[in-house]
Amino acid sequence: MCARGYGARGRGHVGPVSQCVAGIELITTASPGALPPTNMSPPVYADLGKASRDVFGKGYHFGLLKLECKSKTKTGVEITAGGSNALESGKVAGNLETKYKVKEHGLTFTEKWNTDNTLNTEVALEDKVAKGLKLVLNTTFAPQSGKKSGVLKSTYKTDALSVNLDSTLDLGGPVVNGAGVASYKNWLIGYQMSFDTAKSKLTRNNFAVGFTNPDFILHTYANDGAEFGGSLFHKINPDLEGAVDLAWSAGSNTTRFSIGCKYSLDKDAALRAKVNNSSQVGLGYQQKVRDGITLTLSTLIDGKNFNQGGHKVGLAMELEA
Repeated sequence: MCARGYGARGRGHVGPVSQCVAGIELITTASPGALPPTNMSPPVYADLGKASRDVFGKGYHFGLLKLECKSKTKTGVEITAGGSNALESGKVAGNLETKYKVKEHGLTFTEKWNTDNTLNTEVALEDKVAKGLKLVLNTTFAPQSGKKSGVLKSTYKTDALSVNLDSTLDLGGPVVNGAGVASYKNWLIGYQMSFDTAKSKLTRNNFAVGFTNPDFILHTYANDGAEFGGSLFHKINPDLEGAVDLAWSAGSNTTRFSIGCKYSLDKDAALRAKVNNSSQVGLGYQQKVRDGITLTLSTLIDGKNFNQGGHKVGLAMELEA
């Protein structure tokens, strides 16, 4: 009757874990660094290889001073305000975003404004027309020039398939973008295309194949038959994750190679490092100072011209209330 108990397990515990369900003792095993299994739809095409890209992209703000503030009102309106200063050019940019969700109707309203004086409005409807279907209308308006644009987007997800289709709202000939990702066991296969109806021309033709496991994700792609590449993400243990990225361009016959990692010192601090075949070394340190305040320091070192300078530093602070 599950009378026997098990003590608390450490962070890196490997071995049997006991659970008591309806008086029956269940014993399962877990491997170090394993990601929890999920029964979810496959990712959309744009999110293939995202885990690896996050290792190389998140936590780095080279050449920038950045501040971002997030808050939420009692009525449920999410407010995000941010600004950045490019140290090299001195250019200052800012943005303001508000988001409101009407959960009972599956609606989300998002308004954005930036210092280029561009207004962006997005209305999303999810799981109401059909389960797994999301419809989005995105419009952009520049008051100074009077330029307007719009995009109608749709995404449909099932347990084994994710499909998205969007079209620009251009009477002169919209550009239609489509993509799909199918999953079979641990395998993912995807296709992405863009078709310019005004020119009756296929402008993008991309393929991708991936393999996912509890502790690693492999992603390979071929873009327009001219660029080929792949990435590997590996969750080495609960505190350490690494990634490798490789790409080759047929047109220029150039190869790009990068390797990066993230190490969590504790639940509030993390170290990041990456290096590429151009001898550029990126280093980052992120610290949660207190609840709602996160500070990130980063630097990019040019290994080929170490003594000549030109290295970049960055500082970012995130505030959330």
